[in-house]
Amino acid sequence: MHFEEEMELPQWSGPSRSAKKRAAKAVETIAAQLLELPEATWAKVPAPPELREEIDLARRIESHGARKRQMKHLAGVLRGNEEETAAIQEFLEGLDQVHRQDKEAFHLLEELRDRICDPEQSAAALVEVEGLLPAIDCAGLARLARAVHTGNDRKAYREIFHRLRAASATTAADD
Repeated sequence: MHFEEEMELPQWSGPSRSAKKRAAKAVETIAAQLLELPEATWAKVPAPPELREEIDLARRIESHGARKRQMKHLAGVLRGNEEETAAIQEFLEGLDQVHRQDKEAFHLLEELRDRICDPEQSAAALVEVEGLLPAIDCAGLARLARAVHTGNDRKAYREIFHRLRAASATTAADD
């Protein structure tokens, strides 16, 4: 008989220790995000009353060490409630996606404003704006663009962006 035949090798049972640590760290990240949410967003989080009390307690703590301990405790509570944690994580991911879309729209408007304020690209950019944002006053925008072209008017530069953003919000509300 060989030594290997006599000895029974242990069978793999579940995730590795590293995988468990990564999962625990991910739940801690969720707990930290919950503590940093603005009050208006926090009110929309899908959490049962018991979990909401734990999160409220952690959000009220101001001392750094105590807040960190409470966050670890909150992560432990979240690990015990997998369904609620999954719902909260889905909610937070939805917030991230909305934030990313808002940031992209903001950068698009900035880029459009910069092209309008560039004398060489202004005419083409105004035509593009007219197609994208039908609610905007293109004549007023062109007048502001000329003020930027001739006098480097910073107030007109900012006003162009404000008008683009207002027209974009109006168009988004209509959709």
